[in-house]
Amino acid sequence: MAGIPFVKNFDFEYGRADRLTPLVRRVICDNPGPYTYTGSGTYLIGAEGRDLAVIDPGPMNAAHIDALAAAVGGARVSDVLVTHTHSDHCGGARAFADRVGAPVRGARAHPVRDKKDDAPALDEGADYAYSPDEVLKDGDVVAGDGWTIETVATPGHLSNHLCFALKEEAALFTGDHIMGWSTTVVAPPDGDMTAYLESLEKLLARDETIYYPTHGAPVTRPKPFVRAIRTHRLIRDGQILDQLKKGRTRIRDITAAIYADIDRRLHGAAALNVYAHLIRLVARGDVVCDGEPSIKGEYRLTK
Repeated sequence: MAGIPFVKNFDFEYGRADRLTPLVRRVICDNPGPYTYTGSGTYLIGAEGRDLAVIDPGPMNAAHIDALAAAVGGARVSDVLVTHTHSDHCGGARAFADRVGAPVRGARAHPVRDKKDDAPALDEGADYAYSPDEVLKDGDVVAGDGWTIETVATPGHLSNHLCFALKEEAALFTGDHIMGWSTTVVAPPDGDMTAYLESLEKLLARDETIYYPTHGAPVTRPKPFVRAIRTHRLIRDGQILDQLKKGRTRIRDITAAIYADIDRRLHGAAALNVYAHLIRLVARGDVVCDGEPSIKGEYRLTK
């Protein structure tokens, strides 16, 4: 992943509300892991003592919900916003929203309703219980006391993934679509690599000057970062085609070859990324599978 300007180190303390800008504070949950990095970051939007929006309340973690409530203090929370339906982002949304008396808005319910058909759980997995009070669509605007947030649909990581643009500060809250510490897992059946690449192009056409991911540090030069992520994904397409030329036809063998230098704990996620790339390459006509594409299928070049 050379060429992607990841930021691995940043200052934080679990449960502490850090003021990042006049309108943005962040509280990080103590739920670190191989896919959540240092933990889930929740963002509080609004000036001191004024109405707030809260983005991605995090998992069902009592200490984190207490920390968020303490950060809110006596202010009113007008909106609880959710980027997508992985539990490390929204598992605690309803409990927190009920505590502060606010509606939950954002991503629609988890897209795969039959658990046996869903992707393998990474860290805390999907939140099948999540049910928003209002589903937000691309271009929808939520306005509050001194802040305006636009919904930006960014399918790929999940089909229901949203980002939220804070217009007053030219900032984008990117959930898992862009993370400053790592590339994003795109896990079929709902994760879609072609949709992910199209969503990257969508961000490149926008004007935000800073990204705030749910996991990790802010991305302060977003355009070069997104271009590097896009290039990385296109290189992965080529690497997978090269492995097929070498006779590696199974996802497990392709994964072992092209991800040999990463933590083996991440190989499960890496295999899902390879699977997503192969679905894209089959749809493009470069690759065929012995039947419908599957994680255990056998793949070969069309020519």
